[in-house]
Amino acid sequence: MQNQPIKKLVLGITGGIAAYKAAELVRLLVKAGIEVQVVMTEAARHFITPVTMQALSGRQVFTDMWDAAIPNGMPHIELSRQADAILVAPASADFMAKLVHGNADDLLSTLCLARECPLLVAPAMNRQMWENPATQRNVQQLQADGIAILGPDSGEQACGETGLGRMSEPEDLLEMLMAFQQPKLLKGKHILITAGPTVEAIDPVRAITNFSSGKMGYAIANVAHAMGAEVTLVSGPTQLKPPSQVELVNVVSAAQMLDAVMQRIGEQDVFISVAAVADYRPAKPGTQKIKKSEQSLTLELTPNKDILAEVARLPQAPFCVGFAAESENLLQHAETKRKKKGLPLLVANLVQESMGQDDASVVLLDDAGSHPLPRAGKNRIAQQLLQHIATMMHQQSSKAAT
Repeated sequence: MQNQPIKKLVLGITGGIAAYKAAELVRLLVKAGIEVQVVMTEAARHFITPVTMQALSGRQVFTDMWDAAIPNGMPHIELSRQADAILVAPASADFMAKLVHGNADDLLSTLCLARECPLLVAPAMNRQMWENPATQRNVQQLQADGIAILGPDSGEQACGETGLGRMSEPEDLLEMLMAFQQPKLLKGKHILITAGPTVEAIDPVRAITNFSSGKMGYAIANVAHAMGAEVTLVSGPTQLKPPSQVELVNVVSAAQMLDAVMQRIGEQDVFISVAAVADYRPAKPGTQKIKKSEQSLTLELTPNKDILAEVARLPQAPFCVGFAAESENLLQHAETKRKKKGLPLLVANLVQESMGQDDASVVLLDDAGSHPLPRAGKNRIAQQLLQHIATMMHQQSSKAAT
C-alpha cells in the first residue's frame, strides 16, 4: 500500500487509561484539517465517553458492529473504505494480539482486518506488559505485516511505575502521523544539521549569545527524518523538545559545534547550516566572575571559525546549504555570501521577520536564481526546502551519470 496524504482518518480507541489522551489527539487532528471518524471498543467506553469524542470530532462515534446508521449493515467495510489510514491510539496489549492473530470479534478489530488502507498503532500499557516476550513478539509480527508502530514513550505510568510503555503524547503522534505520509525523497541519505544559538563565555556566569530559538533547524531535522533520511542534529542551547528518532548532539560554544560537525561530516551526504553561530568570542574569558565596577568594561573579541565555510572547502564536501539572516538588502547580501562560500544553495530571510517565530518567509538562492517561498509555518518551509534539495541532488546525480 502506498502512503498518501491523510485527509480522512479512522481513529480507533481501545481500553486503557491513555484513552483520555485521545480527546486531545482528536482536537489536534481536526485542527490540522483531517476528518476524524472515531471507533471505540466496549472497553474504551469505560475510560472516556463517545459523547466527548463526538463533540471533538463533529461526527458520530461508532462502537457497535450492528449500528443501524450504516445502511448496508456493514460498518467494518464502509468505515475502512472511506479512510486514508487507520490509527489505533491507545492500542492495548490485547488489541495488538488480536491484530497479530486476525481475531475479529468487535467493530474495531473487524474493520482493521477488512481494511485496504495503512494501519498505525500507538501502544499503551504497563511497562511489564510492554516488556513481556509475548508482547514483543507481537510487535515484531505487526511490523513484519506492514503495520506502523508509533511509540511508546518512557515515563511515569498511571500504575505509579516508571518505564517504557506509556502512549506517546498527542502532539508527538500527530508529528509521527505527518511523517508517515511524507514522500521518502531522502531515503538512504545522511544529513547533518546545525541549529540554535551558540553561547560564548565571558566569565563563568556571563556570556555572549543571540536570539535564535532553534525552531527552523529542529523543523528541518524532523521533516528530513520523515522523508527517510538518517539525521544528526548538532544543537546549541534551546528550550525545544528533542526531535524523535534523530541523533541529537548538544553543544554550547561555536568551537564545540565546529568540533562536533567535523567529527561527523565525513559520513554525510548533506550539511545544512541553520545555527546562528556567534561570529566572535571573548579572546580571554575570565576564569572567575568579573566583579561589577563603576568603570567601563572593555572586552577583546576574536573571530570564530566559519563552520559552513570549513565544511564547504573540504575536498569531498557534502551538498552544503547555508542560511543567511539579514536585516536589510536581503538578496544582495545573501547572494554575495553564497558565492563567497561556493554554496549550491542558500536560504535567505529577514531576521526581524522570522527569528524566534513559528512561521517565516524565505528565499532560496541557487545557480538558477532566486525562488521565494510564501510565508508559512516552519515545518512547511522545511518541507519545501528539503524537496528543493532532493531535486537539486537528483539533477546533480543525473548529470554525473551522463
